[in-house]
Amino acid sequence: MTAARNTSPTDHPRIGLRERKKIKTREAIRSATYELVREQGYDATTIDQIADRAEVSPSTVFRYFPTKEDIVLTDEYDSLLLADLRARPADEPWPETIRHVLREAVRTGVEEDVEVARLRTRLMVQVPAVRSRMMESMSVTGRMLCQAIAERTGRDPGDLEVRVFAMSLLGGLMEASLYWAENDHRDDFAALVDRALGILEHGLAQRKP
Repeated sequence: MTAARNTSPTDHPRIGLRERKKIKTREAIRSATYELVREQGYDATTIDQIADRAEVSPSTVFRYFPTKEDIVLTDEYDSLLLADLRARPADEPWPETIRHVLREAVRTGVEEDVEVARLRTRLMVQVPAVRSRMMESMSVTGRMLCQAIAERTGRDPGDLEVRVFAMSLLGGLMEASLYWAENDHRDDFAALVDRALGILEHGLAQRKP
């Protein structure tokens, strides 16, 4: 998920030329994939076609993305989101920190390119391989999130409480994304994320008869 930049460009080290070229290549591969999926569907889209459209070799595609599913699921922003978590005031209540960072992430990651966000979440629902890979990738993101939570709370990143909270948060975001797509993207995604965070913060209220 994309983390919005609520600070000036000088607040983070300038990205070097080599890394900018890598980002540009990854973006070209993603754009080519999204175009082909829109034109002919996910299953019919091959790595060779993606490479040809992105004007790179198939080996380059695999160097950046081990599987076709990774092209759909990964982006450049996990590290930026974690940086935003770390940049929040140390005395800010943790729920407020999470809400602030994720609101900004949704605003940038979804609202600024809503068509791509809709396509990605639709594929999560419709393509079993994408959904399966998403579950696998959660463990990697979860470890990074555990580290950020541990730094903020003074706990060890391997503590059960830290691991449960991190994976609960990721699971809530995943389910909000799937719910959004399953309901034809009718709802406001930011509101769905707020609802998910509310459940994690306050628990599940019993429905009144």
